[in-house]
Amino acid sequence: MRKRKLLSFGVLLIVFLSTILAACGSNSKEGGSGDTGKSGNEKEKTLIFGRGGDSVSLDPIAVTDGESYKVTKNIFETLIEFGEEDTTLHPGLATKWEASKDGLTYTLDLQEGVKFHDGTDFNAESVVKNFERWMNGNADKFPYFISMFGGFKGDKDAVIKEVKADGDYKVVFTLNKPQAPFLKNLAMSSFGIASPTAFEKDGDKFGDNPVGTGPFKFVSWKRNDSITIEKNKEYWKDGEPKLDKVVFRTYPDNSARLNALNTGEIDLADGINPSDAASIKGNNQLQIFERPSMNVGYLGLTVTRPPFDNVKVRQAVNYAIDKKAIIDAFFEGQAEVAKNPMPPSIEGYNDDVKEYTYDPKKAKELLKEAGYDGKQIELWAMPVPRPYMPDGQKVAEAIQKNLEDVGMKAKIVTYEWATYLDKASKGEADAFLLGWTGDNGDPDNFLYTLLDESNIGSNNYTYFKNSETHKIMLEAQKETDQEKRNELYKKAQDIIAEQAPWVPLAHSTPLLAGKADLEGFKPHPTGSDLLSQVDFK
Repeated sequence: MRKRKLLSFGVLLIVFLSTILAACGSNSKEGGSGDTGKSGNEKEKTLIFGRGGDSVSLDPIAVTDGESYKVTKNIFETLIEFGEEDTTLHPGLATKWEASKDGLTYTLDLQEGVKFHDGTDFNAESVVKNFERWMNGNADKFPYFISMFGGFKGDKDAVIKEVKADGDYKVVFTLNKPQAPFLKNLAMSSFGIASPTAFEKDGDKFGDNPVGTGPFKFVSWKRNDSITIEKNKEYWKDGEPKLDKVVFRTYPDNSARLNALNTGEIDLADGINPSDAASIKGNNQLQIFERPSMNVGYLGLTVTRPPFDNVKVRQAVNYAIDKKAIIDAFFEGQAEVAKNPMPPSIEGYNDDVKEYTYDPKKAKELLKEAGYDGKQIELWAMPVPRPYMPDGQKVAEAIQKNLEDVGMKAKIVTYEWATYLDKASKGEADAFLLGWTGDNGDPDNFLYTLLDESNIGSNNYTYFKNSETHKIMLEAQKETDQEKRNELYKKAQDIIAEQAPWVPLAHSTPLLAGKADLEGFKPHPTGSDLLSQVDFK
């Protein structure tokens, strides 16, 4: 009898323990506001962020694409930070800054007690080593440095002369010439401060194993699939981050990404089709986010390649494209027609610039005057959705039809995203779809960065070169009176419109969607979203 009682008790104990273990196991899932292994009431918070394309590199100075900055913004920090939802300047790794009256010297005081993810100290010496690394680079390695600071050490147009430490926590920048947007440039995601120990050790491979001071630390990267970052438990700002882990997962197709959100596979998705906004708003399990608009989507015409080496052909293409029809068809009211390379939200926007209306007859006349021979061109369509263009393939098809209507045949081609950017930057495209999300809210970041001869091969993919605009934009960089700067940029926009290296298409209001229990997410106009305040209710 005693034996049977013991046996019964043993069976009950096994059943009880099995139930407990099963219950624990059923709470574990990959991603979501999910419970991924912490015991008791303490649940690990993992955010799965669905996006349209993979990053190119996780070394922020080596890239220009938004998919890379989406991740690096959370691993690295800059000396100066932008506001939560704008481009006002706030302390970052620098607590304060002061400029000399002549605009040639900037002195920055640094945060104390900050460490890189590898345990090494952040200090003035580490800042100097970052800038020395960048200043001694080249346009192939660090394309954004030349775009924002004119050139590398010894170059005639270089803005920065030297960077020196003044004690352990003070850095002094000496410039070759004044630069009005200098502080805003320092705040851009490209100039995240990296661990010198790490980049000296890994060299060109640093982008595969990034080390910064940010709220999250790099964990792993499965190419074209996912990037995982985890909470920096030694982060210097109290109470941040709220999340334990973030996984950036790639879904090139917009519909597949939205479906993953609907099924709970992911928690947050960007690149939402404007046509899906109504259904998301009507779903109480989801919420929609609007990113403040500071972008432009455009068709670039490489001016060094026939037939676009002829300005009349470029002007003809501007008249041939029905921009309003494209916006009505693919943006669902979430964009406005563009006529300039920079959006109206940026100071210095020229609303009086000559606009190319949709006029196929005028396009045909200009093509005839140019002696266009009817040879087929290649029209490059982006393989991933971007904030300024939700569906590059469909936009390319609409443009293809517009061009066909005026006698220009176009073959649509595309490449994997990193390859697309690399080949376009080398001037290999005839016409290509691309766009730009502003990095600092300054007109210099659109006009100089994208269309000045100094940036040919980096961000100037059309290879447009004009001595007058070059002179104007260099003058505008040095001008500290904002009204005078605005007039200079307006003059540059007039010339650019006449020379027509682009067909500006749209300034969009990008949409994102997330689960209803997501809180603290604030989309930034630059497209680089800091996730340290994101949490689940």
